[in-house]
Amino acid sequence: MITSCDSDVDAGQFVVGSDNLAVTNKVILIDTATVEVATINFDSLITSGQSRILLGNYDDPIFGKVSSDSYFQLTSSSYNLQTTSSDTEGANYVFDSIRMVLVPDKYYYGDTTQVQSISIHRLLQKVKPNTDDDNFYNNSTLNYDAVNIGTASFLPKPLKQDTVFVKMDNSFGDALFQKLKTREITTEDEFIEYFKGLVIRSTAVNSSCVVGFQVSSVLQLYYSKKVTDEQTSILKEFTISDVAKQFNKISLDRTGTVLKDLPGTTGRLSSDLTENKSFIQSGTGLACRIDFPNIKELKYITEKGAIVDAQLFIKPVNNTYSKNHPLPDSLNVYVADQLNRISGTLNSATGNPIYAILNKDEDEFDENIGYSIPLGTFMQNEMVKTSDSKLALILTIPTISKAVNRVVLGNQKNTGNKIELKIYYISY
Repeated sequence: MITSCDSDVDAGQFVVGSDNLAVTNKVILIDTATVEVATINFDSLITSGQSRILLGNYDDPIFGKVSSDSYFQLTSSSYNLQTTSSDTEGANYVFDSIRMVLVPDKYYYGDTTQVQSISIHRLLQKVKPNTDDDNFYNNSTLNYDAVNIGTASFLPKPLKQDTVFVKMDNSFGDALFQKLKTREITTEDEFIEYFKGLVIRSTAVNSSCVVGFQVSSVLQLYYSKKVTDEQTSILKEFTISDVAKQFNKISLDRTGTVLKDLPGTTGRLSSDLTENKSFIQSGTGLACRIDFPNIKELKYITEKGAIVDAQLFIKPVNNTYSKNHPLPDSLNVYVADQLNRISGTLNSATGNPIYAILNKDEDEFDENIGYSIPLGTFMQNEMVKTSDSKLALILTIPTISKAVNRVVLGNQKNTGNKIELKIYYISY
């Protein structure tokens, strides 16, 4: 019990004026309210238009087998051979080689000391969504030729910007070159009808990371024109000109993990059934749901009262994060209904979005490491709500659609990583 000061108090949207505050008013600290924590699954995240080619796979000991393949459509600025040439028929041009050039964008997650292997396949479908919303999702897929037209193995060095060059099949390159040379392809529509696009698949058995590449990555076709005994090499490039026509298929095989029984999008898996832990993972759609089932009971503490502040402190579970699996600096916080339908971000009384901010101050037992969320406005609004409906909080990682970062959080029963809720209630 703490004696209040004589000043206005903002209790969410309810303001307690200084006239109602006196030395006899009491502020009560409540730290025993029930907090229910669960894991939910958004089974479709938009991964097109994210400006990242995401490739790789690894076997996560907690979450399961993670994998990401990338699909995209290519186009060119023109569909004729060298325009400065006076030889309009291109009779003397000959095919040299073709390759895919992948440029890292500095994103990686996992252990980069293992060799990464990829294969490139030709799409059999145009990069066109089956739905009416023009988006592709983490579970979207397109048919492709099972026979690859290029493979590569490399040691990922994303921070050094080491470009990955993938030599492509000469018969594929020569066939494309002949279509251009004979003027069978002169427009973008004709090009896409013949060459619908590519998928790059992660094929390494022992890969242990996922790596990001820039959408400025390019398919390079080299050809030349023989002049007497000399041969001049000419380059033609095909690029991802429309990022909406590039997407990543990100999958998670949860077989054998505590998440194996995760229900559909409208359900939830209680942390009581998953070793007192909740799970968040970008790319695969895993998120943490937090409910406050007894919040309405607080209004019966006194005849007149209000929540003046509330703080939630949720901790990552020890030994679930490391240099290879770092904690994100913040988490997005959303408000959702009983069916996990998000209505918007959690906002302060002034309307600004609230984030769960990581406290990085280390101590001997890592007890201070965790995410803080101010909940004064939210808790006051939920307490005084007249309807029986209750809102919950949904926590996600900011890079939810273009990465595979993950976090494991403890519930109220988790030994050493217990979630803490402190509510400050004033009677007046």
